[in-house]
Formats: sequence, structure tokens, C-alpha cells
Amino acid sequence: MSERHLTDIPLTIAGKNYTSRLLVGTGKYRDLEETRLAIEASGAQIVTVAIRRTNIGQDPEQSNLLDAISTDKYTILPNTAGCYTAADAVRTCRLARELLGGHTLVKLEVLGDEKTLFPDITATLEAAEILIKEGFQVMVYTNDDPIMAKRFEELGCVAVMPLAAPIGSGLGIRNPLNILTIVENAHVPILVDAGVGTASDAAIAMELGCDGVLMNTAIAAAKQPLLMATAMKKAIEAGREAY
Repeated sequence: MSERHLTDIPLTIAGKNYTSRLLVGTGKYRDLEETRLAIEASGAQIVTVAIRRTNIGQDPEQSNLLDAISTDKYTILPNTAGCYTAADAVRTCRLARELLGGHTLVKLEVLGDEKTLFPDITATLEAAEILIKEGFQVMVYTNDDPIMAKRFEELGCVAVMPLAAPIGSGLGIRNPLNILTIVENAHVPILVDAGVGTASDAAIAMELGCDGVLMNTAIAAAKQPLLMATAMKKAIEAGREAY
């Protein structure tokens, strides 16, 4: 391409530009201070929060994540982790919008299996359609089926987030051909979500042309989360440059 490097091109989601292509979660850390430090070390600008599991104002008697993670510094991405029906996912997104003062960017997950945490695609489609009609900007967790990825894009999702492997498994990208096909057919950002366990996994996702990677367990469950956060930041950058 021209003299402009790929690393200079921002990640654009729902009309907003980001220089970091690493998105991180907030679960499984020892405490809020470790959460804050790891997120800072990762360089991430988008931080996803499980609304059903994390206090962001629902309970005034408990520690509030937003006291550690400033909404002035980070884009908070509420997610519907733990939802197994379209109705539950929609209710959770509505609650997030209320708690965050009208915030409409959400990560939609509707799970179909408690063991693998694979998505229920039929229910996810149903929820996505409702949320988009209500004005939400939906980033959708889905399987690695290129046909379904295209369906979600056509429905109006602002980003499609295919799994690399089961959530929390750390197995890496099990089907790189499908991920590559999704990337090649997409006109919205494609971000690998779930299953990235190592820095090399993150680099491979970026080398395939993905626009970004979302991870949580790989960093939070590491022996040294801050060091792993830095490693993942570098891996994302290296994979993008290699691409």
C-alpha cells in the first residue's frame, strides 16, 4: 500500500476511531486495582463488562467497576454474558443503557450451551433484530460460520465477533479458514472473540486480517496479568504489521 502504514489506520466501530485493536474484559481479576492496572498495560481503549455479573451502579452497597475504569478514558462495552434467551439479552442491554446514561454500544451474547458457551445463533439473531430496531449499536458474538457472519452484517450489526474456540478455553484459532473467509467477505469490523490463549494466537488472528481481538481469560488468569497484558498488546501490533 502507500507510505501510510497499516498501524496508522484506526479501528472504526460505530463511527468512533480507536488506535488500539485489543479489546479486553474485566472478569477473573483478583481485585479492581489489578483490573485497572492490567487494562492500562494492555493499551486497550474498549473494555467489555458483563452486566449480569459486574456492578456498574446496580448495587450502591458494592464496589463499582466504574470507580476504577473511567468512562472518560475508556469506551465501556456492556455485554450480555450469562444470557441464554433473546429476551434476557434484550433486557440486559436495556439495563446497561439505563445505567450508562443512554449508552447504545453493546456486545450481544446469547449462549446455547452451559459447557462450551457456544452461541445460540437463532436466539442471537432474534435479539440482534430487536436491539437494532431499538437503536442499539450491536457488536455480536457468533460462531465461525461465514454465512451467519454475513447475516449479522446485513441485519445491521456494527461489528461481528466470531469465536476462535470456546470461551475461556485458550485453544486458539481452531478454524482459520473460516475466520479468513469471514474477513474477506465483511464490510464491518471482524474481531476474534473467545479462545485466544497466547500471544501467538492473537498475532495469528491479526495476520488473518481480523480488525481486532477481544480477550479476558488469557490476561486475567495468567500468572502475571500485567506482563501478559503487555505481551498481548505487542502481539496485536506485530500481527497487524505482519498482515
